[in-house]
Amino acid sequence: MDQTSRQTVASMSHSIAADPFAATPGRPLPKDSRRPPKGPTDLWALVAVISGITGVGAALSLSLPLLSIVLERRGISPSLVGVNTAVAGIAAIMVLPFVTTLARRFGTARVIVLAFVAMSVTLMGFFVVKPFVLWFPLRFVFSASITLIFALTEFWIGCLAPPDRRGFVVGIYTAFLSIGISIGPLILALVGTEGVLPFAIGATAILAATVPVLFVSGREPLLPDGGQKNLLRYVALAPLALFAALVFGAVESGGTAILPLYGTAIGLAASHSVVLVSAVAVGNILSQIPIGYLADKVNKRVLLLGSAAVGAVGALLIPLVHDHFVLLLAVLFVTGGIVTGLYTIGLTQLGERYHGADLASANAAFVMMYAFGMLIGPISLGAGLDLFPPHGFAIAIAVIFAIYVILGSLRILSDGVGD
Repeated sequence: MDQTSRQTVASMSHSIAADPFAATPGRPLPKDSRRPPKGPTDLWALVAVISGITGVGAALSLSLPLLSIVLERRGISPSLVGVNTAVAGIAAIMVLPFVTTLARRFGTARVIVLAFVAMSVTLMGFFVVKPFVLWFPLRFVFSASITLIFALTEFWIGCLAPPDRRGFVVGIYTAFLSIGISIGPLILALVGTEGVLPFAIGATAILAATVPVLFVSGREPLLPDGGQKNLLRYVALAPLALFAALVFGAVESGGTAILPLYGTAIGLAASHSVVLVSAVAVGNILSQIPIGYLADKVNKRVLLLGSAAVGAVGALLIPLVHDHFVLLLAVLFVTGGIVTGLYTIGLTQLGERYHGADLASANAAFVMMYAFGMLIGPISLGAGLDLFPPHGFAIAIAVIFAIYVILGSLRILSDGVGD
């Protein structure tokens, strides 16, 4: 889907772990606790982080529908397409424990660059390799590389964002992720899904995203020691934010992979089906900065539940407008834009509650939950399309959002609105 996604380095010579204002392990900062004012944000580093996440978005949005369509063309069922896509979740879960070790040893920027190179090579590998069984290790390497970039850029943005504008900066970060997501389907709509050209364009675009990162190598924040080793503990400490990542991951990855198949199932041409993904992405681009601004001003728990409720209603509207292409695009535009707030708001909440080592651990937990979503989303949405064609896809999305709204509401009733 990951929902993430969705956190000012003033002095690169000091370790974040030495921050006297950092939360104690496993605990958020008190509500009135803030870091002292820092120097200006490193704008070049911000550009590099945004470049990285834009590249991830482009890679995801081009590869997921492209690979799904190629597999369908080869006679692979939607359920098996979902299983292959779900390898992304397994790869993310397996690579997350090694993210900080790799970044400390080789440097955050260097790991990001190497991950982009691996993504580019494996994307071309999908074109070269024909046996379906070999697509599983290819998908694993491709998705593990994406996980490294997600985890490290989210930590980096959390360090760059000033406390009083955290939601706004995360909103910009998420908006550029959405810009990247919008690029992939547009490429497919222009060049088609056959032959080597879409793979070559995607691989080249991924490599281009590494250039700004190379320029800021050595200026990234130091990854701190400490923090909770048991990432699941953060699920108990910040359940609404962490489960928002799971829901967003499920719907984003599953939706991006299966939505083009849903489009063909309702009678759309392949070129029109990939435009459905672009409608969601354009909504994301236009909505994330306003949502990030709201996250700095409005209760985040209420915003999270509101975003999920819109997702549930929007998914139920899809079958009602499926035979009106413009209305279908409008529903996907509005719904997709608002539900991506789960990623932006969740990251903002974590950045507000945690600092130092705990911020790195909480971000890793956020990515882990997003990965769990990537694991269950493609399988459940693909199965929905298979078992209840064609609208079981939309119903499955509605159910995922509804479960989050119900459980989140019960949490608020027992624990209060909080922050």
